[in-house]
Amino acid sequence: MGFVLELWIPITIAAALLQNLRTALQQQLTSVLDPTEAAYVRFCYAVPFAWMYFAALAWFGFQLPAVSWDFAGYVLVGAVCQIVGTVALLRSFQTRNFAAGTAYSKTETVQAALFATIILGESMSPVALAGILVSLLGVVLLSTPDGWRALLHSGPGPALWYGVAAGAGFGISAVLYRGAALSLPSGDFLVRASITLVAATTIQTVGMGTYLFWRNRNSLVLIGQVWKRGIWVGLAGMLASAGWFTAMTLERAAYVRALGQIELLFAFLVTLVVFREKVSIGELLGAGAVVFGLMLLLI
Repeated sequence: MGFVLELWIPITIAAALLQNLRTALQQQLTSVLDPTEAAYVRFCYAVPFAWMYFAALAWFGFQLPAVSWDFAGYVLVGAVCQIVGTVALLRSFQTRNFAAGTAYSKTETVQAALFATIILGESMSPVALAGILVSLLGVVLLSTPDGWRALLHSGPGPALWYGVAAGAGFGISAVLYRGAALSLPSGDFLVRASITLVAATTIQTVGMGTYLFWRNRNSLVLIGQVWKRGIWVGLAGMLASAGWFTAMTLERAAYVRALGQIELLFAFLVTLVVFREKVSIGELLGAGAVVFGLMLLLI
């Protein structure tokens, strides 16, 4: 039993690394697709793999639980919130003070903890909450070295609202996906996560696909033309999402998303050790804060 409870840790780390790979592959498509089209690739090319994963679990005899209206509500709202968060994050990048927008979006973990308390009635220890806050500080310093300076000088404005909206969208969706998986009356944690993943990805594919068809039908043609690279984006994205959903079925969403920020620490270490690039004092402090915060979270 103890092993299962701790299994979320390596799963989360693997999901974070796979998400980093998916993002890198996805960025290569921006030379031929606009940001919305490139974002849609992660959903439409991931859906077949998500259904294959679900079918494989059924084939190997895993019990499939019946879904409820509670499950449908959690997944539908969660899928929409994730799309809203993505759009808000892209909007924050378009503001003049994009560094502040990025920093505000990193409040996802804190907002996830808040929404988990409100929606699911989940609480956390003061030490774990302190770990999330400390790691948040480190993530802001690592991802946006000038982030705090930008925050101090930005004041209320588009960057703040878009950034906070992005963090809220991602935080709420993570909590609702966990709620959806836990609402299922039975089933192994792999099956619960798989059903939630299939439902959410299908909703997002249909929803965004309908929007793109309405906006510009040629967008879907362009997305179809990049299928050779899109397949790899979809595979990496599905594996990452499967990891996130599985981890959030086992553990609270705020914990999972906080630990997932370790990918920034990995990127920092690669920059420092492999490429031997110079790093700022702020980045060093940020890396230390991430490590210390995650230690508080996991003890």
